[in-house]
Amino acid sequence: MEYADLSDFLRKRREALQPEDVGMPRGRRRRTPGLRREEVAALASMSADYYSRLEGGRGPQPSVEMLGAIARALRLTMEERDHLFVVAGHGTPPRTTRACHVDPGMLRILDRLQDTPALLLNRCGETLAQTPAHVAFAGELTNFEGMERSEVYRWFVHPESRSLYREPELSTHSRMLVSMLRTVFTADGPKSYAASLVHAVQKLSPEFAELWDVHVVGVVHSRTKRFNHPVVGELELYCEVIDNRDQQQTLVVFTAEPGSESADKLRLLTVLGSQALDPAL
Repeated sequence: MEYADLSDFLRKRREALQPEDVGMPRGRRRRTPGLRREEVAALASMSADYYSRLEGGRGPQPSVEMLGAIARALRLTMEERDHLFVVAGHGTPPRTTRACHVDPGMLRILDRLQDTPALLLNRCGETLAQTPAHVAFAGELTNFEGMERSEVYRWFVHPESRSLYREPELSTHSRMLVSMLRTVFTADGPKSYAASLVHAVQKLSPEFAELWDVHVVGVVHSRTKRFNHPVVGELELYCEVIDNRDQQQTLVVFTAEPGSESADKLRLLTVLGSQALDPAL
């Protein structure tokens, strides 16, 4: 582990980021060039003391998970992320087809959608990032581990994860998830992570196995989705999907018709969610 190089790289990348780049207010008394250390720590969901020691060239070697969180917080490109892993003593991480590194361009879009439910998915349906509004809407989806990180796995193995959805959206969403995974499985082959996911869910969900046998393909997100939220009740939202083919990631954005009851409920939900996330309350 190259402490001096790691410290210098983290500091230079932190100073190159502005609050506006990550959706934070600048404030009036900002003297630090770029972001503050505690702001990077908050973005990476780690303690400010831990990040400060790391940037200061002190403390233990950071884990792969910690480095991934820092790479997202600092909006590193794939090449910069690889460099971070090398100077931290882990070597270049494998570039799997799951594309778990969050594209900084997509993150910049998410930063500007803080009041809008939006999430970033990889090819296997794993949530890479969410806006605060989406956390308030659907809960935290980035803290699962193993195959449970995939919405496909949770949807078919843990049916309680479907509680937001109403019919006919329930059936449509099931078909869409199977179709999505079929596309990835076909492209990546029988020895891929997608194949492992298919085999696991087949054993645990008769519903998935039946849809897989039907060979469902080409099903896409429906433009209008109906939900039943436990706090604000029924919602009708429009679903916009933006694909980043280079990074193999998908941005999903939910909006409501302006002036509608659903729009009012979304605003209420965002306020309630930010209050719940505010440690001062």
